[in-house]
Amino acid sequence: MTFFNRTFLAALALLAPAAALAQDAAPETVTLDQKVNAAFATATGPFVDLIFAPFPGTTFPWIVMWLVIGASVFTLYFGFVQFRFFRHAIKLVKGDYSDPNDAGEVSHFQALTTALSGTVGLGNIAGVAVAVGIGGPGATFWMILAGLLGMASKFTECTLAVKYRNEYPDGTVSGGPMYYMKKGFAELGLPGGGFLAIMFSIFCILGALGGGNMFQANQAHAQIVGITGDYPGWITGVIFAGVVFAVIVGGIKSIAQVTEKIVPFMGILYVGAALVIILVNYDQIGTAFGQIFAGAFTGLGVAGGLVGALIQGFKRAAFSNEAGVGSAAIAHAAVRTKEPITEGFVSLLEPLIDTVVICTMTALVITISGQLITDPETGRFVLNEAGTAIATIGDTSGVALTSAAFGSAIGWFPYVLAIAVVLFAFSTMISWSYYGLKAWTYLFGEGKTSELIFKVIFCVFIVIGAAASLGPVIDFSDAAIFSMAVVNIFALYFLMRLVRRELNSYAGRLRSGEITQYAH
Repeated sequence: MTFFNRTFLAALALLAPAAALAQDAAPETVTLDQKVNAAFATATGPFVDLIFAPFPGTTFPWIVMWLVIGASVFTLYFGFVQFRFFRHAIKLVKGDYSDPNDAGEVSHFQALTTALSGTVGLGNIAGVAVAVGIGGPGATFWMILAGLLGMASKFTECTLAVKYRNEYPDGTVSGGPMYYMKKGFAELGLPGGGFLAIMFSIFCILGALGGGNMFQANQAHAQIVGITGDYPGWITGVIFAGVVFAVIVGGIKSIAQVTEKIVPFMGILYVGAALVIILVNYDQIGTAFGQIFAGAFTGLGVAGGLVGALIQGFKRAAFSNEAGVGSAAIAHAAVRTKEPITEGFVSLLEPLIDTVVICTMTALVITISGQLITDPETGRFVLNEAGTAIATIGDTSGVALTSAAFGSAIGWFPYVLAIAVVLFAFSTMISWSYYGLKAWTYLFGEGKTSELIFKVIFCVFIVIGAAASLGPVIDFSDAAIFSMAVVNIFALYFLMRLVRRELNSYAGRLRSGEITQYAH
């Protein structure tokens, strides 16, 4: 067994002893779900604590600042590329510049929907509810700002993913941060690229099993139980695992064929439902935006005040759109194109759609619905008994808070939300299975057997996620995904000069007319 194999298996071993430890320590009356939850929290606690450790003397996690600084640097370095090339990105998605003979497996639109299916998920529903519940409506402002800045991070990583991907004789491709770390560093004569690639791959697999899998199953089960009544989480997990496995067996083309249909449908369904709620409460729109802007700079009495709103906003945006994490770069690497920079342009649309549009819709619905309890005399929010979050009607949080907000206007809307949750969870799982798979094959080699092993492991973790409680799952989800960003953004600082070279070359040829549109 190689050193890399041993290293990775040791990382997975953190999760292995869970069931045995819980079974030995727990009394016979403890349910299976409770055993899984207790053991999972114990096994992942140190990892979570490390990633979210605050700066000394503050409550500000270092990882949040890492993401914000990275996004700001890329925005300035590329001259606000997310705004300058926005119209061109739309044309690329429409296929105006697509040559069907280019190498790759999927179209610009399919790559975008596959990546969006991995980001437009329960982070937009449950995650935003967590952010608003703790940081207040003001967290929405910081979410939007993080989304706009994150567009530049996404542009940088996805351009590199296409530039340094592996193209195989059978037409398939493999790409992502692990490939541009190794190849890009080698091209620049820098050491350490291979080590960074291995570290990223390990974190990517953990992220795929956590945020891209367990959190989705967990919150989907919570929403379904809210309608059907309580039943064991592992049942939901088994059903999801079976459906997901049926799709991911077919690889990226099968995944893309599903996502290009399901993503537009679920996006329209969710945004449409949110717009109905907002229009029903149209007289509260001004007040809601007032709370968002006031809360962003004063806190309005929420836990942690202004800093609490900022931290929650940036955390949720990062978990929602994954800009700087490097995950979406793996999907974009499969696009049919000979110009790497074009996929960078397409990818910058993701944080806009995911965070600026869909996350804002969720936050507005929660704020307008009146689920957050305020003091009628001062207008400030009332905290719960623990003082850790805003008190809500019915003491709800996460996806349950979003569901209550939707149901406050129209009684049957939680059923619409339940459908959206299931679709979001399903689409996120199938996309993240591909991300994790590519990291797995980078470490252990390409091959049908290797791929099948990972796909089975992935489906087993769906069942575990559905059975565990929200706290440990969401903590591990955030920590695993943010770990990817630590390695990825560090590498991007060294490689961004290569992206600017691509950008300047493409922009010059576009202005001169050398790059032309294709007739379709």
